[in-house]
Amino acid sequence: MNFRELAEKTESYIIDRRRYYHQYPELSEQEVNTTASIIKDLEALGLEVKTYESVGAYGCTADIVGGKPGKTVALRADIDALPVCEETGLEFASTNGCMHACGHDCHISMLLGAAKMLVENKENLNGTVRLIFQPAEETGFGAPAFIKAGVLDGVDAIYGAHIWNVLEAPYVNIESGNRMASTAEFHVEIEGLSTHGSSPEAGIDAIVVMSAIIMNLQTFVSRNNSPLNPLVVSVGKVEAGSRWNVIAGKAKFEGTVRTFSKDMLEEAPKAISRIVENTAAAYGATAKLSSFRWLVIPVINDDEKLVKIGQEAVKKLYGEEALAPMITQMGGEDFSFYMQHVPGLFGFIGSHNPETGKIYSNHHEKYDVDEEVLKRGAAVYAQFAHDFLAE
Repeated sequence: MNFRELAEKTESYIIDRRRYYHQYPELSEQEVNTTASIIKDLEALGLEVKTYESVGAYGCTADIVGGKPGKTVALRADIDALPVCEETGLEFASTNGCMHACGHDCHISMLLGAAKMLVENKENLNGTVRLIFQPAEETGFGAPAFIKAGVLDGVDAIYGAHIWNVLEAPYVNIESGNRMASTAEFHVEIEGLSTHGSSPEAGIDAIVVMSAIIMNLQTFVSRNNSPLNPLVVSVGKVEAGSRWNVIAGKAKFEGTVRTFSKDMLEEAPKAISRIVENTAAAYGATAKLSSFRWLVIPVINDDEKLVKIGQEAVKKLYGEEALAPMITQMGGEDFSFYMQHVPGLFGFIGSHNPETGKIYSNHHEKYDVDEEVLKRGAAVYAQFAHDFLAE
């Protein structure tokens, strides 16, 4: 099977489905219509679809049973969108207040394209390909829910990929080692003492306290962590104050921690809590780490056999020059949970193209992709599945 040629023939289908799903995004754990549309697309390919609403999850799976017996390989795409108001100006832009700003519309369409190619050539497959259209990746709920529902039952390996605007189009990145970090979400609450803005000495300014805590949190990264260990602590949301002439008595903020270190999974919440409480005490205020939870664990390509199959698949399709290195990413991905249960491989499809204005990063309100690369993503899905089953 020549999946490069098949991908060329399937390109218009892939782009059409991408634009459809881009226009109608749905947030995590709300992917009702998205799931229904994917089911229709899969049934149109003659596949029997399984859903998981009975266990509280949207999304679906379908198996492509090959003409010869063999192993089972899973291909995964995530399907949820983000609470981002789109500003791309695309003819097929979302108008419902949320957006496929992380490229999951591309993942859906690439996997549908791969499914179409594999179905048309299923008699040549030595085993079964399980298509996984997973909900709620952005909240870290989807993969654990699907695993609990049994989507990995009988699966021997799994491959997933992310369209990525850090990587230049049309390159593909598949390599060993750390790929995406574990991700935590934390919340801090501060209690000061409100007073009139003209008499700061009569109160305890929660905004000043909050500012000091946020600054001191950066010393955790720079002075309590080895520079050889990738670690990020970022604050993304702050809330404080009621009026321009009132010293705020309360404040709160939210942030994230990213790391690959297993030790840091335990150390981070302790260290952040210590900095929060002691900094506040120095100002006469009180503060607490009100919540801290790890959403996902690291994505690490540690199965060298799968890495080789993935790299060789890309070379077969587009030559060795199609592979490009990419530095470790500190973003998170719940694909990591699948890798706890079965051998897994995670790749990246480059979509950054300044010549066509595709310059904005994932999660940006103007994020868009070079659609020329979608056929490549679909071809790699299909080639990897075929080659794994042929082993």
